[in-house]
Amino acid sequence: MITIRDAVESDLPLVTALYGREVELGTATFETDPPSLEEITRRFRAVRGFDLPWLIATVDGAFAGYAYATPFRPRPAYRYAVEESVYVEESARGRGVGRTLLAAIIDRSHQPGLRHLIAAISEGATGAASIGLHSALGFRKVGTYRQVGWKHGRWLDVTLMQLDLAPDSAPPAGSGWLVN
Repeated sequence: MITIRDAVESDLPLVTALYGREVELGTATFETDPPSLEEITRRFRAVRGFDLPWLIATVDGAFAGYAYATPFRPRPAYRYAVEESVYVEESARGRGVGRTLLAAIIDRSHQPGLRHLIAAISEGATGAASIGLHSALGFRKVGTYRQVGWKHGRWLDVTLMQLDLAPDSAPPAGSGWLVN
């Protein structure tokens, strides 16, 4: 059974290990050196400081992955959009963990002021599956950055996808991710 809950700092060693493997072996991130636990803790605290979600998935009680939302860009005019990231343990892939995490991030992003959820999906072993998952949950392709990343001896594209949380063009109803 898949369970989703808010992350706590004691989860961060498992998060750091999963992300570190993706940095070293995968293409879902363009980082090339795995960040330390201290750096992941700093990032976690920053996300929580914006009151944005950072979630943990477990399968039958075992850590299976995580997802979070961050400000799309740091400038204030972008405060109505967030970018999501989902990482799933290799042993848990194909079991609905990514879908459950992404659905939970979407649900938690329906808060006053947020209008758009953005995904930046790099090509590679999991890229096509991630694009399919995002499409199935309502995201639409909005562009592609061609050959913007060099990793593992090759150029990589990044597909941009967007989910409209509040698609009307009314003025913002809240402050977005800006914390007053």
